[in-house]
Amino acid sequence: MTASAIGPDPTGPRTVEPLGPDSLTWRWFGDWRGLLLAPWAGSMQNMHPELGAGVAEHSRFFEERWERLFRSLYPIGGVVYDGPLAARTAREVRGYHASISGVDERGRPYHALNPGTFYWAHATFFMLTVQVAERFGGGLTDAQRHTLFDEHVRWYALYGLSMKPVPGSWEEFQRYWDHMCADVLEDNRPTRDVLNMRRIARPPLLRLLPLPLWALVRIPLVRLTLWITVGLYPQAVRDRLALRWTPHDERLLRMLGGLVHHAWRCVPRRHRFHPRARAGWDRERGRRGRSVRGAVETPARNLPPEERRGLPQHYVPRS
Repeated sequence: MTASAIGPDPTGPRTVEPLGPDSLTWRWFGDWRGLLLAPWAGSMQNMHPELGAGVAEHSRFFEERWERLFRSLYPIGGVVYDGPLAARTAREVRGYHASISGVDERGRPYHALNPGTFYWAHATFFMLTVQVAERFGGGLTDAQRHTLFDEHVRWYALYGLSMKPVPGSWEEFQRYWDHMCADVLEDNRPTRDVLNMRRIARPPLLRLLPLPLWALVRIPLVRLTLWITVGLYPQAVRDRLALRWTPHDERLLRMLGGLVHHAWRCVPRRHRFHPRARAGWDRERGRRGRSVRGAVETPARNLPPEERRGLPQHYVPRS
């Protein structure tokens, strides 16, 4: 891998208009229903050889699973929802990855800013948006899929990396996705670690639940989460991981998706979104008390351990 293969696009900066409230991505990406897909997204990302190697050698995700997940939502969501400062947020996110490089256990070099690697992570976030809408949001028309594709290209361009890995159309993206799932992704330890939730800690929403009760509740919640995750995988990924999925499972997942979609209509609109997304909507709607940035930062409970807060790969808001 040459130096020119990583880092900012050597052709120079591009002027990219950030996504706004008129976009379909704003409607779906920051929706709390996306948490149903967190293990799906994490495992799909980690199956990429370079990305999985970076996680294995540089990440403490599995020691602070919930904290890492919830703090990441802020800057990643900000690239979509930060409006006039979305490009700055994108540069910050890119910067967190600049020092993540090495050689994996099979002797293959990797770098988190290799455009093909970085784009794969972005592609999973795009497909998470599609899956939330398709599976738990009532479905998408073909025109909406094309629109979401076009929006994800603008979203990715904010990072300032090479656009070479980005497919040229929704149809080309589908071929790219199928190729990655069938021919590139691997069954590796970081992927299996994402799927191993037997001893997962209480999520923040249930932090007041007594530990003995959590020990009981955890079992069905983990089984349900893993079942949903397997159902959302492409068949090529299920085959690679030797996971079983039946037509009956598929019917049940479609029923569950319909129930979630209809129940979600009862949730007040403003509370359907992650705080960073909610702040973006508030800014655009002129709610008082919001800054120009219109963003909020992760609370202290989600920060990395004190001794790691100075490392360049960690998002730690300025106090």
